Amino acid sequence: MNLEYTHLIPQDFHPASKVWIYQCNRMFGMIEAIKIEETLENFVADWKSHGAAVKGFATMFFGRFIVLMADETVATIGGCSMDNIGHLMQSIEKQYNVTLLDRQTLAFVIKDKVEILPLQQIQYAIDNGFIDAETLYFNNLAATNQDLQTNWIQPIKSSWLAKRYKLSATV
Repeated sequence: MNLEYTHLIPQDFHPASKVWIYQCNRMFGMIEAIKIEETLENFVADWKSHGAAVKGFATMFFGRFIVLMADETVATIGGCSMDNIGHLMQSIEKQYNVTLLDRQTLAFVIKDKVEILPLQQIQYAIDNGFIDAETLYFNNLAATNQDLQTNWIQPIKSSWLAKRYKLSATV
């Protein structure tokens, strides 16, 4: 699985640009992805905060993650703009019968595919060898452009999961 994605992020966004990552409970089909990309482009084109145009970026990665970014050096994101992001995600959820707002599932690269595991099954997956310290994890808590580019996909041993779960003794 090709995990290269940073070249798809515009280089003219400040490293501290605010990022939101939404993980889907399933892969989007090709036609769905094309329509969602169009919806995201339209959202960004019309994105405003306190009446000012937001320098924004939105795309889908790996057919499962919707990423939005706002360069706050241009316009600060206010509460209404945040609400608009939430409404957009709810609209996509409803239109495609998916879940984007569930923070109780985590994504990993397992056998060259993005797989989703419920939070309550992580220790079971570790104990039974489905994932280990080297398994790549999508850290959807990445909150800035810099985090997105450097810490979004990381081995479990380098993530917050290493402190919360008992990994094998080989860590």
